[in-house]
Amino acid sequence: MENIVNTVNNIVWSNWLVYLCLGAGIYFSLRTKFSQIRNLKEMVHLLFAGEKSEEGISSFQGFCTALAGRIGTGNIAGVATAIAWGGPGALFWMWVIAFLGAGSAFAESTLGQLYKEKHEGQYCGGPAYYIEKGFGKKGWAKAYGMIFAIVTVIAIGVLLPGVQSNSIAAAVQNAFGINVTITGIALVVLVGVVIFGGIKRIGSAAEFIVPFMGGAYILMALIIIIVNIGYLPHVIALIFKSAFGAEATFGGILGSTIAWGVKRGVYSNEAGQGTGPQASSAAEVSHPAKQGFVQAFSVYVDTLFVCSATGFMILMTNNYTTFNENTKAVIFNAGTAYTPDQIGPAYTQGAVNTLIPGFGAAFVAIALFFFAFTTLMAYYYIAEVNVNYIVKRLTGNGNVMATHVLKVVLLAMTFYGAVKTSDLAWAMGDIGVGLMAWLNIIAILALSNIAMKCFKDYEGQLKSGKKSEEIYFDPVALGIKNADFWEELNKQKID
Repeated sequence: MENIVNTVNNIVWSNWLVYLCLGAGIYFSLRTKFSQIRNLKEMVHLLFAGEKSEEGISSFQGFCTALAGRIGTGNIAGVATAIAWGGPGALFWMWVIAFLGAGSAFAESTLGQLYKEKHEGQYCGGPAYYIEKGFGKKGWAKAYGMIFAIVTVIAIGVLLPGVQSNSIAAAVQNAFGINVTITGIALVVLVGVVIFGGIKRIGSAAEFIVPFMGGAYILMALIIIIVNIGYLPHVIALIFKSAFGAEATFGGILGSTIAWGVKRGVYSNEAGQGTGPQASSAAEVSHPAKQGFVQAFSVYVDTLFVCSATGFMILMTNNYTTFNENTKAVIFNAGTAYTPDQIGPAYTQGAVNTLIPGFGAAFVAIALFFFAFTTLMAYYYIAEVNVNYIVKRLTGNGNVMATHVLKVVLLAMTFYGAVKTSDLAWAMGDIGVGLMAWLNIIAILALSNIAMKCFKDYEGQLKSGKKSEEIYFDPVALGIKNADFWEELNKQKID
């Protein structure tokens, strides 16, 4: 069974998926004339401009909720893995994919807002919704949306929560000697308190935890950079030289440098994978493109800030070893000799220990706790949105019982993962997330003209002299069909 699952996983997460993510990012960057540069100021402005309502969360809460899902163990272990197998230059290629991925994140989150619905008095939306409506509510489009929703519930709601809780429990036990069972119980209680409060409580928790979590982590990185400031020019030069094979030590693994940088960048920022639009659809905004801009900025925060923090801590303290991906032979030992089995949090722990001896394990455990805890919150919301989609499409009505069952299952898997995780479940979860990416990226590319209509409409109104607060959206005038929420909203304003 494990061999079969691993084989399928390798096929789903082949280089073709990397090429698809990269190609989509380039495509949307070109079509928006590199909006991720031109509209950077607007992104930051919109981040704090939105107001929450009875039906929706604020733009900032939507940003934090999506970021809660993006920032996870991959920001610590993922960066270390990229450096271990691809060398320092892999960090540069993570930056590249984040820059390009911002274009894909804009498109998917704009579509999520465009085709959102109201469910039990709150906004919800995401790939399943825009796949069905964007393609004209045809039979095959409904089936396409249903497949996406089912894959998402299984992967995000059932298989992956246990892996996150296992990371927390293992790190806490290693750092503080707390039994994994106690950690598992504590996690179930904490996650339960948040998710039983719905999207508003999830948004409020994310609004508080994410800035604190990311800020503390980046602050630690800044302190380490300042303490080792003399190495900064060398490290920057090393990153850029290694990225293009100009550094002799890493010249022989240029292919691995690019591949691992892109893979880990895609895995970390999740641009185009279909996870971000779920949270962005819950935001209260006056134009779909607004949340598209906000979510594009979240990709920058994930990779350019948090992943870079990890990368610079590791590189500036020489706490890494780079290996040949095929032979596992050591290519370069920067300072501390690591083995392939130690690739991951050990690199960051070692970096922090250079500043405060013996503090690395505790700091990384705390960081992992917050990173993985907020990811669990985001997982639940993503799964809930898709459960509601499935139930409503099958029965014509919502079903509170279905979401209660989901809560119980997710909490059970959280506890199970804390005390005993399964490599098989992790691999199956990876397959689910990979399938989500395939299904979603193909969809947003096919629906790109609709996303571009929203983009051009917003930018056109902005150029006409309107402030962002004065910009409105009329799908009928743009020839966009099935945007039922926005059509009804405009009718209410007229009435």
